[in-house]
Amino acid sequence: MGLEMDPLLQAWSYFRRRKFEQCSVVCGRILDKEPYDQIECCFLVSLQAAWSLKTRAQTEMVYVDEIDVDQEGIAEMTLDENSIAQVARPGTSLRQATAKKLEGPSPAVRPVTQSGRPLTGFVRPGTQSGRPGTMEQAIRTPRTAHTARPITSASGRYIRLGTASMLTNPDGPFINLSRLNLSKYAQSPNLAKTLFEYIFHHENDVKNVRLYFLTFTLNICIYCMSVRNNIKKQALELAALATENAQYKDWWWKVQLGKCYYRLGLLREAENQFKSALVHQDMVDTVLYLGKVYARMDQPLTALSMYKQGLDRFPKEVTLLCAVARIHEEMNNLTSATEYYKEVLKQDNTHVEAIACIGSNHFYTDQPEIALRFYRRLLQMGVYNCELFNNLGLCCFYAQQYDIILTSFERALSLAVNDEEVADVWYNLGHVAVGIGDLNLAYQCFKLTLANNNDHAEAYNNLAVLEMRKNHIEQARALLQTSAALAPHMYEPHFNFACLSDKIGDLQSSYVAAQKSAAAFPDHVETQQLLEKLRQHFAMI
Repeated sequence: MGLEMDPLLQAWSYFRRRKFEQCSVVCGRILDKEPYDQIECCFLVSLQAAWSLKTRAQTEMVYVDEIDVDQEGIAEMTLDENSIAQVARPGTSLRQATAKKLEGPSPAVRPVTQSGRPLTGFVRPGTQSGRPGTMEQAIRTPRTAHTARPITSASGRYIRLGTASMLTNPDGPFINLSRLNLSKYAQSPNLAKTLFEYIFHHENDVKNVRLYFLTFTLNICIYCMSVRNNIKKQALELAALATENAQYKDWWWKVQLGKCYYRLGLLREAENQFKSALVHQDMVDTVLYLGKVYARMDQPLTALSMYKQGLDRFPKEVTLLCAVARIHEEMNNLTSATEYYKEVLKQDNTHVEAIACIGSNHFYTDQPEIALRFYRRLLQMGVYNCELFNNLGLCCFYAQQYDIILTSFERALSLAVNDEEVADVWYNLGHVAVGIGDLNLAYQCFKLTLANNNDHAEAYNNLAVLEMRKNHIEQARALLQTSAALAPHMYEPHFNFACLSDKIGDLQSSYVAAQKSAAAFPDHVETQQLLEKLRQHFAMI
């Protein structure tokens, strides 16, 4: 009979190999021999170790890096009590729409989001940030990477993966938070840190997973936030007790306090905690958290200043350089953003976000050959998905490398994992068909786009143009109205509707649509010419 490994050592081995489910199961067997309550009454080392290890394993299953992943939901926007300037100075706000371009390609070349900012080359939470004008507009806008519609609540991001190991035990949850004596745990630093991370990451959304699927109404958002905040306050209470027990000198606990305040929306308190933590210990993560706070408070210049102070202390730090590039990108300073992304690549030549953003910038500045080199670099690095082959196909088309266009799009279709990705591929194939003059193929491609994604505003607009060429006026008007309703931030459907209305003699509708087009893209020459023409007509009446 062979020797059996000690269960605790076996669990630790599973944990080190990131087999968290097996680790949790083995620790559960150890704890089943003794009631969970004995962890508090008799501090047995083996039970403490098993309890702590299981807690860490369950936390690691759902752990999400709080630095890079951040998304502000409708509930957070609506219930935000922080007031900002309604008319911010140009270049000082991330929330105010920037219809007038500061630099770089115009909206006629590079698509923009609902907030008036150009699409980035790398989709990440918060990329398309910017507050919509009304709650109705935020809810009605399609939820895609090409819009600025916020999620219903930030709680949606904290929903845990539905694996069996994360389900509550038949006899109840692993840790009953309501029965914990937090002050007792706060006196034991090791257990306190493990318990805090469990409460903060694992138990954050345990009671309102089902709310994610309910109707998106303000009342549910309020209830969702109140339930979630109760759990956050338990984490906050534990962090406060542990900070007091450490005589307010432990920087780690101050950072955790700041994270709790940040999730609760108490941004000034979070700012104070992060600043206090920096006094005790210089850490890159703390600087990044502080920059997030300033970005949420709509102070991008202060965030840039904080990041640059961090770069003075940590020269050439990739995460700080990337954070500065993101801020510049959101403020439409695309030249500065590209320079910082290049600095990122000098330090880390495998940084996917930097490569993708630089490639996107070259594509939209009429350099598809250079963009193709960056996307091929991603392919060599092992990035193998629908979006990459979609971009490769477009770059090959505009770089006149026609031999591999269809191959790239075929590969993109085979790798698509949802209907939205399939729709984007067919939409780009429609553009290729328009470019080669095959309008019948383009019509079919745009129809397939809508068959896969009924909220694709660009496809509605392009179909309307094709219908106009066939003199199908009523169909074109209906398609343009649908496109404008789905994407009010796009100028194309408004301008096309204005031209069509002017053509059939509906001058009032043409003038209203032209004004919307001018609001979305003030520098559009054809819109200004149409408005001047309509004003002359009205002056003659």
